[in-house]
This record gives sequence, C-alpha cells and structure tokens, in this order.
Amino acid sequence: MKCVDDFRLRLGQHELVPIVIGGMGVDISTVELALEAARLGGVGHISDAMVPTVIDRHCKTRYVKDKLQLYKANVKNLLDKSQVKFHLGELEEATRLHVRRAMDAKQGSGMVFINCMEKLTMNAPRETLKVRLNAALSAGIDGITLAAGLHLGSFGLMEEHPRFRDAKLGIIVSSLRALQLFLRKNSRSGRLPDYVVVEGPLAGGHLGFGLDDWMKHDLASIVAEIQAWMKTEDLAIPLIAAGGVFTGTDAANFLELGVGAVQVATRFTVTRECGLPDPVKQEYFKAEEADIEVNDISPTGYPMRMIRKSPGIGAGTHPNCESFGYLLDAKGRCAYIDAYNRVVAAIAANPEEGRKIKVMDKTCLCTHMRDFNIWTCGHNTYRLKSTSLQNPDGSYRLLSAEHVFRDYQFSRDGKIALPDE
Repeated sequence: MKCVDDFRLRLGQHELVPIVIGGMGVDISTVELALEAARLGGVGHISDAMVPTVIDRHCKTRYVKDKLQLYKANVKNLLDKSQVKFHLGELEEATRLHVRRAMDAKQGSGMVFINCMEKLTMNAPRETLKVRLNAALSAGIDGITLAAGLHLGSFGLMEEHPRFRDAKLGIIVSSLRALQLFLRKNSRSGRLPDYVVVEGPLAGGHLGFGLDDWMKHDLASIVAEIQAWMKTEDLAIPLIAAGGVFTGTDAANFLELGVGAVQVATRFTVTRECGLPDPVKQEYFKAEEADIEVNDISPTGYPMRMIRKSPGIGAGTHPNCESFGYLLDAKGRCAYIDAYNRVVAAIAANPEEGRKIKVMDKTCLCTHMRDFNIWTCGHNTYRLKSTSLQNPDGSYRLLSAEHVFRDYQFSRDGKIALPDE
C-alpha cells in the first residue's frame, strides 16, 4: 500500500507534499501552524476571519478599540447597525500585517495560503471582500482559498491586481453544481482556479450542505462526480479532498483515486502550534461522538459542526457590532441581533418571570469565536484521544504540528503514530 509521500501536488512550477492544513478561522490556524506546513513542504492556511481582531492580539494594534470608540454611541441601538462600518484603509493595513507576519518568516519549499470567507459581509460585502483579497495579494501571500460562499464575483474583484495571474487561487465547493456555477460566473476573467477543494459533510465549522441532509452525502461520491465531469470538460484542475480525512491511509486512498492532495485540520487542533487555548484542546480530546453536533446557530445561514458543550451556545451576549460586526449584511442586519431582540421582547412582555437573556437559536459568532467559546470541530474529533497519550492527571499530551504532519505523510495500514514516551 502506498503512503502520502509517494504522491506530489503540482501547482504550476511548484511540487509539494500533498498535505494542506485547512484554514480554521479567528487565529485557530495560526501563522505558526501554517509556517510548519510550509517548512515541511506542504501548504498551510492562515485565515482572514476577523483579521483586525487577530492582529490586535499579536501586534498590539487598536483596531477594535478604535472602532468601538467611534461607534460607542450606537451600542444600545439594537434596531439599526447600518452606520457601523469598517475603515477600509485600516482593514487593508491589518490584512497586510497578518500576511506579512507569515511570509516574512516562511522557510522551506512549501506554501502559505489565506482562507477568505465570503460570508464575512462586514456591512459592505463587496468593498470589504475586495480589500481583503487585494491586500493579501499585495502582501505576498502564495495563494488564496475562497471559502464560505459561492464567490461568484471574487475573481473580478482581483483581476486588476498585478499578482492576479501569479498567485495560486482556489475555491472550496461541496457539490459539482457549486463548482459549475463558480466557473461559469468567473469565466470572463479568462482564468481558471489553480485548485478546487472538495469539502465533504464530515468537515468542521460551516458546512456547504443543508442541516437535514448533510448525512446523506459522502466525500468520495462528490469527488468522483466532479472528477467525471472535469474529464468530459477536459479540465486539469487539481482536486483537494477535505472533510473526514483522519489518517494517512485515508489520505493515501484519496490520492490513489486521483485527487491532487488532501486538506486536513481536525488533528491539528490539538497541536501546540494551534491557536486554541490549551484547556479547550483538552475538551477536544475528551469529546465523544455523541458530544458533536451539527446545528444552525450560526448567523451566516450555514449549518455548523461543533462540540455541544461550547460555552457560546445559548449565551445571551449583547451584540458587539460596534467592536466587531463582521457578520453585518449590506443593510447592517445580523440574524443574531434579530434573535436577541426577540428574546428581549419576550422577557419584557412577561417581566414577572424575571428570565435571564438566553438566546438559543443563534449565537453572537464574532464575540464567541474571538473568545474561543464556540468549539467548531470535524466529525472525527472524538477520535483524537487515540492519537496521543494521557498524562498522570488524566489530561492528554499536546502534539507538535510536525509530528501530525509526518504521520499523515508516512503512515500506512491505518496506523496512527503516538508521540514518543
């Protein structure tokens, strides 16, 4: 049986170990994690989710505090957030700082990409997306993966940039139809994507499936359907299989089926380089399969997989749009604000019950992702305990990103290498 190292991902002139670490947002996929993937010859993702917030944490900037100060008078206005805007110059600056932190430190033959979510609408969807994409290109990112949306106009937002045809550009899809729509709508740019990430229903975070039908799909079938269509269209775009690829053998099986690479993330959540706080990493280790759910509490409208004990589920957080506001639509609306207002109105109508604000149907995703209170995860998170060793106190030993990467690269026969004693 072959192992992952018997294959290579070819992107233009680049030949890479066919392992891509997925872009887990809001500093879960840290710069340090992405750099390890690149050093080892693969591809690592950083994420542009809530970049000003992330850069404040690392570079001691004041983007969030300054935005809150500017719109402080609007904090109690829960009916109209339309005036709460991001300063596009500061957004560009924050994105450049974020990317440069990675590119200035990059070593090895691999590459660093940035995961860009279309669903971060930020009260000006087109304008903020254009700034984020072009700032990443200007800062020297190796590639951009278009995520969390159909991105029907995203190539058009970048086509005037001098690096538009040089940087590697890809799209995440969960169906053939989504890929066909993307290719058709972006065909005027005269440029095909350099790769396509095919994400199946066992992936972590937001899913490209319906809440009630995700379990009816499987990654291998979606990959096979897209491969067959691409063959009839004579398209030679590398596919990257993602979602539920837990062992090196899982990865090698997909590579033998003709994909260019695999994208993995779950096993890297419990590495030292991952941005999750160490106590949260232990919650990932401890999770059982019954602890993992797919729900619709995300204001984006996409189903999302997470650990059901996440502290952000049901929290009655006051909307923090003046500080954050990453999910405000073009009219300054957010599904969480609507849900919060419904609960407040219900309490006001029945004051004798004295209920605490508890919003169950949506969550203030900006606040709780920033605070690591929504524990998004892949379906196979419950298997993480089999990848490490327990300490005398019952906790699990954190792993190095290199250890997990090498295990994917060289393991065979479904085996998982444990850390050294």
